[in-house]
Amino acid sequence: MKERETRPAFSLLKEQVPGEVFKNIPTPAYIIEEEGILRNGKILKKVIEETGCKILLAQKAFSNYDFYPLLSEYISGTEASGLFEARLGAEEMPGKEVHVFCGAYSEGEFQELLKYADHIVFNSPSQLKKFGKKAKEANKSIGLRINPECSTQEGHGIYDPCSPGSRLGTTRQVWEEEMTEEWIGYLDGLHFHTLCEQDSDDLVTTWRAVESKFSDILPGLQWINMGGGHHITREGYHLEELKKLLLEVKEKWQLEIYLEPGEAIALNAGYLLTEVLDIVKNGEESIAILDTSAACHMPDVIEMPYTPPVYAATEPGGKEFTYRLGGPTCLAGDQIGIYSFSEKLQEKDRLLFGDMAIYTTCKNNTFNGMPLPAIWKRDYKGNLVLLREFGYMDFKERLGSKKALEHS
Repeated sequence: MKERETRPAFSLLKEQVPGEVFKNIPTPAYIIEEEGILRNGKILKKVIEETGCKILLAQKAFSNYDFYPLLSEYISGTEASGLFEARLGAEEMPGKEVHVFCGAYSEGEFQELLKYADHIVFNSPSQLKKFGKKAKEANKSIGLRINPECSTQEGHGIYDPCSPGSRLGTTRQVWEEEMTEEWIGYLDGLHFHTLCEQDSDDLVTTWRAVESKFSDILPGLQWINMGGGHHITREGYHLEELKKLLLEVKEKWQLEIYLEPGEAIALNAGYLLTEVLDIVKNGEESIAILDTSAACHMPDVIEMPYTPPVYAATEPGGKEFTYRLGGPTCLAGDQIGIYSFSEKLQEKDRLLFGDMAIYTTCKNNTFNGMPLPAIWKRDYKGNLVLLREFGYMDFKERLGSKKALEHS
């Protein structure tokens, strides 16, 4: 696997915060740039045009729907992980395809899901048998997720759907045991998703495994969905190798091909602006406590883990003054990383984290009662527009009863 550092490295960042345009924004705040969305959209559209594939936005990585009208000019639709995301895609990107995959659907939600989804992918033969007839009667395109049992990742099992004991996807053994000709006949396509921030060579490896295990099934299908994890818009990604593979698959198997990247849609298209609250010492180490939290505002930093880039900073030792950056919560592990700066950090200094449009606003939380950062848009003309602010009631209303709210 290409490590998380395939996201922007320190050496790729500008030495200065981009202009003075953010100086009047209260911290903490997310800023998402239309220019970055446009840049990525153009790359993805070119792949669509040159290969005939379709590309979907995986909303689990980026679901800031104010940008959906802009994105709709470049991509084919949205991918959802459940009812709410499917509804969001249908409502905010009308006229585009809505695909959904969920590890398991509940009976209470499935009927409503049929209102929004065009393609429904099941995780197991048992789910196909439970809901397949309803989906077919509703004229939905039906797929089954497969597990090609081909792991191309190292060291991050939490993100590897092909790791031993994975609950995601149907192995060939389970297929042989549970898929009858009747249920195979229900399928319009197969879905696999095995990558995480990886290059096209890992997709090639995965596809060879899919062909090896499921080539006898492919001729009866209409489409193949190659899932997400494709870092298509990253600098250095091997686009030509991707295009070559997609054209090969299309010609050989006569299948419609779907890709559903999430990060590639908004990679390097956003920031998280923060302020230094205090500087504390522990032995020889200097620690800057910020008004933003890894645990609450950028949880992927801890879950992956990885160290996000900071503008005007380098890796430890690259400049004269080195600090560990952390959040204000009670969690001892609420640490963002160690960085070096050309000048000493002081209270009220502002720092800008890069690549904060993905897996941030859609994963953040209010642990410790931490306020959520406001969300701003910087349009392609450079104008700043406030999209959403959060306050105390956003924290309170998700935790208590209606009666309690009426008396607040």
